[in-house]
Order: sequence, then structure tokens, then C-alpha cells
Amino acid sequence: MKIIIRFIFPLLLLCFCCFLANAQVTLEKKDTTWSFMVNGKPFTVKGVTFGHDNDTANYDLYFKDLKALGVNTIRTWATGEHTEKLLNTAEKHNIKVMVGIWMRHGRPGMEDDDSFDYLEDTEGMETMYNHSIKVVEKYKNHPAVLAWGIGNEVYLNIATDAEKEAYSKFLERLCSNIKKIDQNHPISSTEAWTFGLDWWEKYVPSIDVYGLNCYGAGADFLSEELSKRNIDKPYVITEFNVTGEWDIKAEINGVKVEPSDEEKYSAIVNGYQNWIQNKTNCLGVYIFHYSNGNEYASPWLFTHHKGSYRPTYWGIRKAYTGKEPTNAIPSIKTFSIANETFKSGTWIPVNLDVIDAENDDLEVSFHYNQHTGSRKRRKQINELTYRGSLVDGFEIQVPKVHGSLKIYVNVKDTFNNIGIASTGISVTDSEMKNKKYLVPKATLPFYVYKDGDELPYLPTGYMGNYKALSVDVKNTEEVYAGEHAIKIAYKERSGWYGIAFVDPKNDWGNTLGGYEIEGAKKFSFWAKADSNSVYATIGFGLIDKDKPFPDTAKKSKEIKLTDRWKKYTIKVKRLDLSCIRSGFVLFSSSSGFYQSIYIDEVVFE
Repeated sequence: MKIIIRFIFPLLLLCFCCFLANAQVTLEKKDTTWSFMVNGKPFTVKGVTFGHDNDTANYDLYFKDLKALGVNTIRTWATGEHTEKLLNTAEKHNIKVMVGIWMRHGRPGMEDDDSFDYLEDTEGMETMYNHSIKVVEKYKNHPAVLAWGIGNEVYLNIATDAEKEAYSKFLERLCSNIKKIDQNHPISSTEAWTFGLDWWEKYVPSIDVYGLNCYGAGADFLSEELSKRNIDKPYVITEFNVTGEWDIKAEINGVKVEPSDEEKYSAIVNGYQNWIQNKTNCLGVYIFHYSNGNEYASPWLFTHHKGSYRPTYWGIRKAYTGKEPTNAIPSIKTFSIANETFKSGTWIPVNLDVIDAENDDLEVSFHYNQHTGSRKRRKQINELTYRGSLVDGFEIQVPKVHGSLKIYVNVKDTFNNIGIASTGISVTDSEMKNKKYLVPKATLPFYVYKDGDELPYLPTGYMGNYKALSVDVKNTEEVYAGEHAIKIAYKERSGWYGIAFVDPKNDWGNTLGGYEIEGAKKFSFWAKADSNSVYATIGFGLIDKDKPFPDTAKKSKEIKLTDRWKKYTIKVKRLDLSCIRSGFVLFSSSSGFYQSIYIDEVVFE
């Protein structure tokens, strides 16, 4: 039997004065096998999730590298200011894109610290709905689009069945209307494992492809799970890699036992061959994660760590092209530390045995992670003080922390491969034991805002007449330093307004977040307005102690701004900066006219 779901072929898109043929994407079932069809030809998803959205200057390098790895499609989680350039570059290199459209989570969880109410927040749902429709209308004719990916692990991060039902009905409304706008691309929605299947089947018939995030051997059972539920729809594994931390049971001193580099490589290579490509209703896989980082997930799952190749990189190439690694990652045969509790500050020996197939010169370093506290602290990997050599052996100095500590050894070769192994130790420190708020420690100078890049706090705390307020962190009209500054525009002739840059985003003190900025002596920023008669109260700290997780200090000053840039400074030496979760706060009001305030170079130092 042959079933074909067809999508209408649209008009050609005029882009940069050239006509680009839009790809017609269909789903086809022949006998028992499902396939993507792109312009009538079978398309097997050999994908990766893409983590370099903001590094636009190197898009060409990334997509050229992806082609060499055998990748034919990438997946994103959301759209943003760089989506058009991303799609253009993907098309240039003949790579398709599953375009992600983000849906907010119902509670802080695996993916995010956000919290959204699908039962009550109708205004918020309309905002998401309108944004999603605009995304589809804007990019539906782009030839790089393979499919729409609506949401990621939302059911996993919703607490009650009533909320899940409300989200499901909202999702169906969105997906069914996307179909009316764009009949040329299938619609997918993504969930962890099979947590979405029953809800999708009952409430969201407009989904064409089920996106299932699965790590480790569970990928082998997804097809069977669909069969048990009598589901006759195709699926794509939207995230895949070695078994994740959440499924690991074994521990050393309270630290999850991370798979070895050899296990990480094998999971991708053998998993793709044995658990994914031979399933008749599986359209393919997006391997997690083509990205570079220096946080907790990076050694475990990323293609690059601190700019060096990891097993995931070479595993992707082997799975998709059959090619062996060009140069072997250093193999850490042994890495262990005595199983006892250590006092902070003490020096302890490590047992380390490393082999490199090419006998490259090796560079060794040690690092640690405390997988407790706020989300950003749980992710943070810090450097350890160490001494010694591969010949004479190494010792590490236990940092000033309390509790379980994950210790990493990094072994880098001259080919830019990096082998990583880890273990766990237990540490005692009487001072740190009583620390109230476990948040990441900032390195001074600590920029709350510097040229709009990698903001530690996000401008989501809107107050007062917020509907007349807009905030642009990439403003280029008026800039003190670099290429961008903050523009805070108020388009109303009366009333007051406020904006807070906070961490976590969209939170008013119910979730642990922020940074420890101890040691800072002053807080400063540059500011100006579009006239000489604008008054504003500017500083940091907003959340009061009636909340579970407040700011430990608040300080601000009232300023009469002028139309010239001026630096303002607040002394903070004697303040408790152990948890600053509102890194920048501004209040102002209008007296008969619209106004704009510009802010730049906000820093604790």
C-alpha cells in the first residue's frame, strides 16, 4: 500500500534579486516505510542540532564542516534575528533546516527556568500564536526549510493534566492554522521520549511528524512504542546521543558516572546503524549537539569543548560517511582519586593513565563542577589548581567548596582533539556549608551589559505602563562603546514605567538565579536621553525578601539625564552581593512627551 501526503508547490521566492526554487516537501509511505520526499526524491534525515546561531561571521565555515561530516539537515529550537542568514547559508551549502518555533514551558524544569500558565495566560498564548504565524509567513517560501518544529519538551515541563490538555488544544489551533498558511512543509512537534504521544493522538491531529528526543539505547524501542499505541505516523529522533545524566543511576561520591569517551563515540556510530536507520517509520535523526562550550553538557554531548574535537564530532562523521577519525582522541585509560572526604584547600594525588595513538604531545589540565544550586551554577565548569606532569604524576588542590564535586581531567593533543574523563569526590568546608544562595561566582569586572552579547541578565521585568515600553539591547542609533547599546523607549505622554534585567528570565523571585558578585567595589554605567529633561532612577536589585529568592542587595540613584553620554557610579563595597538576581533596574515617568533612554557599559568592578 502506498500513502502520500502532498503539499502544494508554491510560487518562486524573489531573494536578493535571484529566483530561488522553493523545495516541495512531502511525506510518503510505501508499504511499511515512511520517507521525507524533497522535490519528489527520498530524503533521509542525517542531521544535527545547531548551536552556533549567534556566530554569524562563521556560518560558512560551520556549514562547510557539516557537509564534510555528511550532515544534510540541521534543527533549531527557535527563530531570531539571524534566522534569515542561517537559512540563506544553509541553502548555499545544500543543507535543509527544521525550523524550530519555541513554546514556553509550564514550569521550571529540564529545559528552562521559565514558567507559563496555559490555563490562564490567554494573552501570553496569543503572543506565542501570533509570533509563530509570523515566522511561518516570513520563511515558508525559503528553499532551505524542511519542516516546522513546534515546541520542545513542553509536556515534560508541565505539571498537571489540565494544563497539558490546554496546551494540546492551543497546539492544535496553531498547527491547523499553519497548515492553512503553508501547505508545502510538514509540521513536527518535539517531546522527550514518548511523553507527548497520547496527548498528540487525542488532541493534535494536525502534527504530521512526531519529534522524539531520545538518548542511548532507548532509541531502539521508539518504533515499538508507536506500534503499541497503533500510531501510523512517522517520527524523527530530534535529539540523540549517548545516555544522558537524567538516566544514569551509578554514582561516585554523589556524582553521576559519565560514560567514557569510547562509549560516547560508540553510542552514536552503533546507535545510528542498529537503532535508527533500520526502523521503517523513522525518518532519521538529529544528533545532539553541533556546538562548542565550556559547561556541564559540553564534555558529555557536544561536538566541541573549548574549541577542541570531542567523540560526538567524529561519531557523527563515522555514522553518516563511514570515515574513521582523522586523528584519534587521546584515550584516558585510568582516572581516579582516593574514595574519601577531603577538606577544601588540601592537595590530593590523582591516578592518571593516558594513551595517544599518534604519540602526540599532550597538554593536561583539571577542572571541577558543582552540580547544585541555580541552573547556571549547575552548568558551570571551573578551573582547578594543579601541579605535576604525566611522567611524575599530578596533584590537584581541592577548591573552597562544600559537598560533592565532579573532577575532570582534560587531555588535549596537537591535532586539537580533547579527551575528557571524570570522577567524583566529597569536600568539606565549614564556611561554604552554610552558604545560603548557591549561584555562580562572577569574575570581575562583571559586565551586566557590554555590546549586547551574552547577557547574564535578560530584560523581562516590565513594570508600570509596560505596553508603551520597548527595550532594544542591540540598538545602533546611539552607542557609547562598541556597536550596540540599550535603548529604552516609552511611547506615552504620561504614566510611569520600569524595566529590570533579571536572571532567571520572566521570574519575580520564585526560582533561584542570579550571580555572586562579591569583591566588587562599584557599579557603573553610561547613560543619556533624547532630551535634557528626563529623570530616571537607575541601579540594581529589585526582588524583596518576601520572595523565596530575593536580591541580597539593592542600590539605585535618581539621575537627571542629558542628551550627552555620561558615566554614573554607585559604590557597592559594603553591600551583600552574594546573590544579585536583578543586575540592572530602571524606573522613569513621562511628563507630556515620548522619551528614549540609552544605556551602555553596565559593569560591576
